[in-house]
Amino acid sequence: MFRYILRRLLQMVLAFFGTTLIVYALMFAGQGDPIQALAGERPVTEAQRAYLTEKYHLDATGVGGFFYRYFDYVKSLLQGDLGQSLTGRQIGDILQAAWPVTVKLALIALAVAIIFGVTAGVVAGIRRASIFDNSTLVLTLLVLGIPTIVLAPLAQYFLGVKWQLFPPTAGSEPTFYALLLPGIVLGSLSLATALRLTRTSVAENLRADYVRTARSKGLVKRRIVTVHVLRNSLIPVVTFLGVELGNLMSGAIITEGVFNIPGVGFNLFRGIRTEDGPLVVGIVSVLVVVYLVSNLVVDVLYAVLDPRIRYE
Repeated sequence: MFRYILRRLLQMVLAFFGTTLIVYALMFAGQGDPIQALAGERPVTEAQRAYLTEKYHLDATGVGGFFYRYFDYVKSLLQGDLGQSLTGRQIGDILQAAWPVTVKLALIALAVAIIFGVTAGVVAGIRRASIFDNSTLVLTLLVLGIPTIVLAPLAQYFLGVKWQLFPPTAGSEPTFYALLLPGIVLGSLSLATALRLTRTSVAENLRADYVRTARSKGLVKRRIVTVHVLRNSLIPVVTFLGVELGNLMSGAIITEGVFNIPGVGFNLFRGIRTEDGPLVVGIVSVLVVVYLVSNLVVDVLYAVLDPRIRYE
């Protein structure tokens, strides 16, 4: 296990630097005039332009200039300095204010997927081909067919504006209740996928040989399901939910934008819109670490859930 974790950590280092290099290259290649994009329609003086150009090495052009800027960024990153955005704010301070909001939103979405998705998936797997099973399959197919960019405005209009069941926007300091509707919207796709995955896994394990053996020994159905079937069925579900936690934190751009939530995705979208390269690369770097760590934790949990799984 130790050697496996060490090997995965080395792979994570390569993946991290490879990802940041690609993102940095995309921002560098597609960069127009970030200073003017930041100022909008307001004029920029020559002194301001010269100061920002020198501070962020915007005058370094070509392949050599690109690698000079990238290695300068990596050097600061290894020292724990994410740098400054083009607005002059420390990226670390921006993330410090945005992370708690995004983490709360992601946990709400994950809780929705676990409580409703996994529970309904277990019931549907046990009662396969029933009315409940067929209904959940149709509903999940409908949810999976609606993208978040459509679902979020619809939920905001009907549940927030027309029926006033939830606040239509979260505001600068969102409460748990204000994040509930965005969390449900964000977790809807995860809920549908978790339900289908759990249902399939439970149904397959119920037809396994060890279940027939347990039944022949006289074990009651409740014990067979809760002790034996669920433990084996949860392995792919835990894999999905662990990876999905990283996706929820990085994929909340649309949800945070629609509901005006000052989280990580909202700041990432703002950085892309204003061509704020340092802000975009800094946020993506942190999100890559979160995603890689969540994948490592999921792989380690394999051995906990199933003693047959061992890493050499």
